[in-house]
Amino acid sequence: MKAVVIHAAKDLRIEDREPEAVGRGQVEVAIEAGGICGSDLHYYHHGGFGTVRVREPMILGHEVAGTVKTVGEGVSDLAIGDRVAVSPSRPCNACDYCLHGQQNHCLNMRFYGSAMPMPHVQGAFRQRLVAEAWQCHKVGDDVSINEAAFAEPLAVTLHAVVRAGSLAGKRVLVTGCGPIGALAIIAARANGAREIVATDVMDAVRRKAGEVGADRTINVATAPEELASYAANKGYFDIHFEASGNASAVRSGLEVLKPRSILVQLGLGGDVSIPQNMVVAKEIEMKGTFRFHEEFGVAVDLINRRRVDLSPLLSGIYPLKEAVAAFEAAGDRSRSMKIQLAF
Repeated sequence: MKAVVIHAAKDLRIEDREPEAVGRGQVEVAIEAGGICGSDLHYYHHGGFGTVRVREPMILGHEVAGTVKTVGEGVSDLAIGDRVAVSPSRPCNACDYCLHGQQNHCLNMRFYGSAMPMPHVQGAFRQRLVAEAWQCHKVGDDVSINEAAFAEPLAVTLHAVVRAGSLAGKRVLVTGCGPIGALAIIAARANGAREIVATDVMDAVRRKAGEVGADRTINVATAPEELASYAANKGYFDIHFEASGNASAVRSGLEVLKPRSILVQLGLGGDVSIPQNMVVAKEIEMKGTFRFHEEFGVAVDLINRRRVDLSPLLSGIYPLKEAVAAFEAAGDRSRSMKIQLAF
């Protein structure tokens, strides 16, 4: 089979790999669609992120969907021909965190396409993937395989909503409107947000945020005063989903959050300076959000039931042989929201 393998920064190759054998409780999936994620781009452009570096060849990818081709012994709820979205999260279900229902913090997590452990965890950008049956969630007959491949990043934002608490009737700010920020808008709307304001520094991205459900979008590079106006009377927003990882976005968000509101940090960045006096005086809660677990099934269900429309976020589909061009396009925020590979 063919696989997309990263060797070092800007060294991405299409290589032949031997398919794995299907064991008890497993299925073999012919991968048909795979979305290029921000972490994939970090491996491609920089060879890693933070202290995590590619130290051996690694198959990339974790946003995938396809069709079941082989069913292993003991599998009863999946059949050959079933179309599935595959969760990349494979917790051990035996460590203390797993046993306390915090599988996203599993001490022995095997998340597809991760260079954190050594040997690296090989990813899912391959023509054939052997997965545990419980990782695979059936896709509705009227749902495209490309929509199904959005389940993983949607699950990330659904977990962020869980961290935020009830959004019913809440006014929500989303800063950073790349794929995760845009999906946060969709997730917030699906969970009852009353009003959603989104900010970014690029008009093309900002317009896309409007397409997927933001009531108002602001370019904070050219019109920062439009966001600043929400700071009157100690603030306006109940919830802030920060998806840019930018220090200025955190600070400006704190200024427009009202007392006893919540900031949920989705975006990854470096160390930032926090105005502690403001956090204390307004009694703001700051929460991190990391991956997901049960939210993956919820994401597939929302997609299957047509509760969310993800089609505006798909910017292009590239054949496997053009993987390098796909990664270059995915890294260009001026023209791409989500790029997928066809296997």
